[in-house]
Amino acid sequence: MDVSLDAVTEFSPSAGPVPAPFLPPEAPLAMKAQNLHQQPDRHGRPFRILPTTPSFLWLRRLFVFGGALLLTGYGMYRINQVFNSLGVSALGVIILILFAILAFWIALSFTSCLGGFVSLIRRGGLGLGIHRTGPLPELKSRTAVLMPTYNEDPTRVLAGLRAIHDSILATGQIDAFDFFILSDTTNPDVWVQEERAFLEFRKATNGDKRIFYRRRHKNIDRKAGNLGDWVTRFGSSYQQMLTLDADSVMDGSLIVRITAAMEQHDGVGLIQTLPVIVGGRTLFARMQQFAGRVYGPLIAHGIAWWHGSEGNYWGHNAVIRTQAFAEQAGLPHLKGRAPFGGHILSHDFVEAALMRRGGWAIHMVPGLFGSYEESPPSLTDVAIRDRRWCQGNLQHSKILGTKGLHWVSRVHMLTGIGSYIMSPLWLLFLLFGILISLQSHFYHPEYFGTKPTLYPHWPRVDPVQAKLVFIGTMGILLAPKALAFIAMMFDRAALRGSGGIFRLAVSIVLETLIGGLIAPIAMLIQTSGVISILLGRDSGWNAQNRDDGRVSLKEVAHGYWIYTVFGLLLAVAAWSVSQALFLWMTPVLLGLVLAIPLAALTASRDVGLGLRRAGLLLIEEETAPPPILQLAAANDAARERAAHAPNAPPEEAFAALRQSAALRAAHESALPPARKPGSPIDANLLVGLVKLREAPSLQVALERLSRQEKAAVLGNPEGIQLMEQLKA
Repeated sequence: MDVSLDAVTEFSPSAGPVPAPFLPPEAPLAMKAQNLHQQPDRHGRPFRILPTTPSFLWLRRLFVFGGALLLTGYGMYRINQVFNSLGVSALGVIILILFAILAFWIALSFTSCLGGFVSLIRRGGLGLGIHRTGPLPELKSRTAVLMPTYNEDPTRVLAGLRAIHDSILATGQIDAFDFFILSDTTNPDVWVQEERAFLEFRKATNGDKRIFYRRRHKNIDRKAGNLGDWVTRFGSSYQQMLTLDADSVMDGSLIVRITAAMEQHDGVGLIQTLPVIVGGRTLFARMQQFAGRVYGPLIAHGIAWWHGSEGNYWGHNAVIRTQAFAEQAGLPHLKGRAPFGGHILSHDFVEAALMRRGGWAIHMVPGLFGSYEESPPSLTDVAIRDRRWCQGNLQHSKILGTKGLHWVSRVHMLTGIGSYIMSPLWLLFLLFGILISLQSHFYHPEYFGTKPTLYPHWPRVDPVQAKLVFIGTMGILLAPKALAFIAMMFDRAALRGSGGIFRLAVSIVLETLIGGLIAPIAMLIQTSGVISILLGRDSGWNAQNRDDGRVSLKEVAHGYWIYTVFGLLLAVAAWSVSQALFLWMTPVLLGLVLAIPLAALTASRDVGLGLRRAGLLLIEEETAPPPILQLAAANDAARERAAHAPNAPPEEAFAALRQSAALRAAHESALPPARKPGSPIDANLLVGLVKLREAPSLQVALERLSRQEKAAVLGNPEGIQLMEQLKA
């Protein structure tokens, strides 16, 4: 093999002007993995009650949990009358246990929303001395804005980041912020596109000393490892870090206000904003953003109302005290194999729990608007994302026993687990209900009071009590929507932005009906996800689809036929028992039987935009977009024009580097250090260099190189020179 390791190690970049460095000088900050089996070092900070804990927080929690328990107890009494009115039976007890879990779940959401309703009406949801309006506070420390990205379209990611930059610039406090694009990209073509987009961003903003780019060549521990790498290399230079997602957009004044609040409260470790979903065009995405904007504030105000200083972290659109994160949020690897072992997948909940364990306050401020994100465009895309989230949340079962956690932090993890476990429990409840009806239909046991009998006792269904339980359950389920509608009456701008009272009401009904039909499909999707995880299947790590491209009916049918078949079988089973049972189950059966057209309809951009033109499913942010969203939209339109321009730069990495000497020089200046003797040998690099040497042309080289080999040679000076020498 005609490749020298010395040549690989000692080759120097091509001569040329030296570009500005991609990164600032390193400022390391220690971040050790936490021991989950022993108490943390809190460095003298209190644990039970923190300086920023709201007064009478215990009373709010008593109302939420006590009210949920009372509602659950009453529901159990009623459901027992439905199935066990003539005595206790095995099936009746199973139904009662399942109902108790499910009833507490929806009752807890209901009582939390009652607290949220009070907070909304009183215009709460702030705290920490934060004001919605008025002069912006003056920042005194430095904050790093962190944009992690993984195989995303870099022009799209940086369109949002540029909007954030320009919005902060408009506040007059841009000098308090640096911006880091933290890439974990493995696609070599996207890697070079990221560098080009980064350089253009820098040039357009004169940001050589403020905007930085770092790509990890070994993306260990996914997003948590990405942020951890930044903390250990640059963390000590910044008092705060603002974490974003690839689709995040945040208003500059909001950023300044929450950053100032952290500066003014030394014991606060994290402040989470409420990201509002925007930019939806398909029917599914528009339903998501409508629900998030109308019901979301009620839910968020509710949980913030009783979480207090024991809030949660959603992984992005939050400001974090760097010291607190480094000191307490280092994540260990869990024992065992994936999906339950290995690195912690859903890191955000755990990081917040560990910081609170260490005596740092975690707050949420849903009363401030100006924080935005996007929704996946279809049910299929949500299912793919949910499979990863499901695994991460179920993995928290191994963290619940961590020593020193606050009980509310454990509730956060149980809630995350419950959000996926409830689907198979609902399915079991449904199937056991059918079984009881089936037994009642085919078996007719005789009852002789206290006299002995050889016949078993089967539970009987009381239809009157069943109707009352159904009405009560639906009332609790739909009450948050009614409360959100009432709360919107007190917000004239939001009401006007949603099309007025009539269109808002019609939109809520429409979203509820379509959402109700989708619910049984989502139940089966999540149930299959839970089962696959219990069987030991790992979700992997794939980039999130954010484009609303058209999906053929054939593709939809291939993915959803199984739900239709299950619905038909369930319908036959229900009809064979009784027509009454069939009619009771109609909402579930309709959603499953119509799974294919529902998935196709909700993934349609034409339907979504048609409803927008009709004034339905509107939100304030699209009818009267704030300046930050106008900036983001303008940047997105500009990138679309540039992408379709005749002189658009090539997307393929080798072609892009060969076309632009400046891009090549910048790329070479940011390559990783040369391999040291004795360190592991990169087989992809060695094989890739051989293929480049033997290839007669660039086209042949591209055909022969694997994705990993291409990335390896792009990260090596000799590989870049060999690439440059190839014939086009």
